[in-house]
Amino acid sequence: MHSQATHQMRSILRLPEVIQITGLSRSSIYRLESLGQFPARVKLSESASGWRSEEVQEWINSRPLASKKVVAK
Repeated sequence: MHSQATHQMRSILRLPEVIQITGLSRSSIYRLESLGQFPARVKLSESASGWRSEEVQEWINSRPLASKKVVAK
């Protein structure tokens, strides 16, 4: 039996959701995708595509944390 969380992890995200989740702009998402640095879209229909939510989440989890740099005076 699948839990609600498992079901949510296997959904397809449309562009506005990917923008909201990642904080990236539309152009950054497409640029990173074309460079192979962001998950590839899946074709949903003739005119619609989206991203697998688990792949987007894996990409987010793979990003390094921003470090706090101490500036010497």
